[in-house]
Parts: sequence; C-alpha cells; structure tokens
Amino acid sequence: MSKSKSGSSFSSIFPYIAIPVALIVGVMIYMFVLGNPANFEGYDPAMADTYTSEQIDEIRRVGHPVDGNLYGTIYKGGFIVPFLIAVNIIVFTFFLERLISLLMARGTGSVDKFIMNVRGLLNNDQIDAAIQACDKQKGSVGAVMRAGLTKYKALAKDSDMDKETKLQSLKQELEEATSLELPMLSKNLVILSTSASLGVLIGLLGTVSGMIKSFSAMAAGVPDPAQLSVGISEALVNTFLGILASALAILLYNFFSNRIDQLTYGIDEAGFSVAQTFAAKH
Repeated sequence: MSKSKSGSSFSSIFPYIAIPVALIVGVMIYMFVLGNPANFEGYDPAMADTYTSEQIDEIRRVGHPVDGNLYGTIYKGGFIVPFLIAVNIIVFTFFLERLISLLMARGTGSVDKFIMNVRGLLNNDQIDAAIQACDKQKGSVGAVMRAGLTKYKALAKDSDMDKETKLQSLKQELEEATSLELPMLSKNLVILSTSASLGVLIGLLGTVSGMIKSFSAMAAGVPDPAQLSVGISEALVNTFLGILASALAILLYNFFSNRIDQLTYGIDEAGFSVAQTFAAKH
C-alpha cells in the first residue's frame, strides 16, 4: 500500500507545479514564439541588430501578420492568448499524467485474465501462487486482490472465529484496500473538467474584448481598417483557442471516466471473487 500513498502524494503536489509552469510557458510562447517580429510586416531580418525594443514593440502592435503566418495571427489575439495557451498546455499535461497513472493502475496484463487466473488458483487452494500472481500483475486490481488474499490466508488458519465473522473481516479488508486505491484513479480529473469550462469562459472574454475593439474602430464614422482587423483577429483567435481547450478537456475527461469505471468494476469483481471463494470453501 505504500506505493499508493507515495503516488497519491505526488499527484497531490503535481498541480501546484504543473499549473504555474504552464502559465509561464504560455507567456513565453506568446512573447518569443508568436511575438517574434519576423512574423509581422515591416520587419527586415537584415536590420535585426539595429532595432530597439521600442521599435520591435511598435512592429508587433502596428504591423499586420505576414501573409499566411499563423503565429502572427494568433499573437494578434491579445493579452488573453497566453492564458488560453496555458489552459491547452494544462489539458495536455494532465492528459499525460492521468494516462500514466491509469496505465500503472491497470497493471502489467489483462485484468480479466488475471482475475480468472486467481480464481482458478483459489479453487485449487493455491493461495501462495495467487499472491505471487498479484505481485506480478501489480496495479490497483492486483493490490486489492493481494490484500484480500493475505487476509484470506490468515483467516483460513484461524480456528477461533466463526465463518460469518471471518467473512465479514475479509470483506472489511477488501473495502479498506479498495478505499486506498479508488481515490488515485480519479485524482486530478477535476482539473480537466475545470479546464473544459475555463477554456470557454476565457475564450469568450477574449472574444468580447475583440468585438469591443472592432466596434470602437467603427464608432468614429469612417472605420479604421487596422483597428477593425485587430479586433476581429482577437475575437476569432480567442474563440478558436478557447473552444479547442474545452473540446479536448471534455473528450479526455469522458475517456478517463470510462477507463476508471472499467478499473473500478475490475476491483469490485476481484474482491467479490475472493469473498465468494472463501465463503464456499470455509
């Protein structure tokens, strides 16, 4: 069980590391990749050493993106873009974190074959071999099954307790082992569900900001084409990035929820098999 506790500790502190890092990376991508002056009209690479920081800022602010340059277009999305990039990075980061965690929780082989193998060993009273199979399988199902089998072995040798008390003690051991494993399976999924909502809301904020700029450019009578273009770009870019983050987060959340349900079913089935076999043989 120590592995589950150490893994839980890591999963608990991981968001406090990953989220600030994602925000920093988002700002850096916005400033140095999307905001590269080479992405905008009016920048001459041959004169790169002669530009001052004020001139580069002016090129970024006034210059249109080079025709077909996606980076420059996204940069024009404005100050909301780094936050949306960060949300997308967070979604991808926690996709990897949950994927690795669930692969480890699944163990080294097929859960169904493992349960069938342990059932066969128990039916032949090969408890030690069943425990060895759990050590080989690893994962959450293997951990719960191993805890149950260890208790099974101890209760089988106990002649002081009646059958009903033994069975109740075995079920309690299985429930305790399950309660240690289940929280690890759903850990940090709330971040994906939050990102799904947050992506849309931040994107909508950027969309509204862009539309305000567009209407401001039109309010003077004769629209300023440059300001109008900036406002429209900001609205569309933020809408795109917000929807992208939200769609990915929803898909991944549902995918992981389905995988967790399958593992939970495997854990319940493993516990039921141990209890049922004990009741039949003792």
